[in-house]
Amino acid sequence: MEKEQTKRVVAWIIITIILVVNVLPFVWLILTSLKTRLDIFAIPPRFIFQPTWKNYLSAFGKRHFLPMFYNSLIISVSTTLLSLAVGTLGAYALARFRLFGGKHISFWILSTRMFPPIVLVIPFYIMATRWGLHDSRFLMVIVYTTFNLPFVVWIMRSFFEDIPYDLEKAAMADGYTRWDAFWKIILPLSAPGLVTTAILCFIFSWNEFLFANVLTAAVAKTVPVGIRGLVTSRAIEWGEIAAVATLQVIPVLVFTFAVQKYIIRGLTLGAVKG
Repeated sequence: MEKEQTKRVVAWIIITIILVVNVLPFVWLILTSLKTRLDIFAIPPRFIFQPTWKNYLSAFGKRHFLPMFYNSLIISVSTTLLSLAVGTLGAYALARFRLFGGKHISFWILSTRMFPPIVLVIPFYIMATRWGLHDSRFLMVIVYTTFNLPFVVWIMRSFFEDIPYDLEKAAMADGYTRWDAFWKIILPLSAPGLVTTAILCFIFSWNEFLFANVLTAAVAKTVPVGIRGLVTSRAIEWGEIAAVATLQVIPVLVFTFAVQKYIIRGLTLGAVKG
């Protein structure tokens, strides 16, 4: 009995340490966003201070971050939907049809995600300027979809392979077409995988900096690029950086907690299958 209690206490201690390590940076970020410059650089750090909304007002008033949030949202949502729409069809084909070299095709698709992103920046930039797409949201959606598709195909293929093919056979025996069986039976059963994959695609598009920094200028500028602009030769606006970063994290947190049950099911089913 004492041995079980000791294990439980040790487990709670480990969980508490992990929780503190993961939550403390975010708490520090929020506190910094509510401090004045004097409080931010105070030594020792001040945990009791007079909160101010000056950093938030400056970020959205003087720095014009609202259009950047709009760009990030449009690009991230469009990329996620397009990646899922195309990627799930490709994953279904690899999971259900006997294709020549099917397994090799799957690995080849995944291998395209292994390219260092910096290698592809210049080709994308040359094509964008030549086709008149530089500094456009459409270009960013295409670029991010290119990187998300291999990931979607690889993850969703595992989910589709875990769903018994007999369900589709039974549906088609009852008069369903293959498309009807896919749309009405397979997709609902693979909802955990779709949600988990969607969140990961959204996070990548929402936080990506390298391509957005090179391929956008003013019209399609995203939040990560805007945050970089707060680091100047004259000063680093830590308060405004913390304010924008706090608001940047909130949409991902809200979306993640809203679909938490699907994420848990997705990670415990076939999403991590090799």
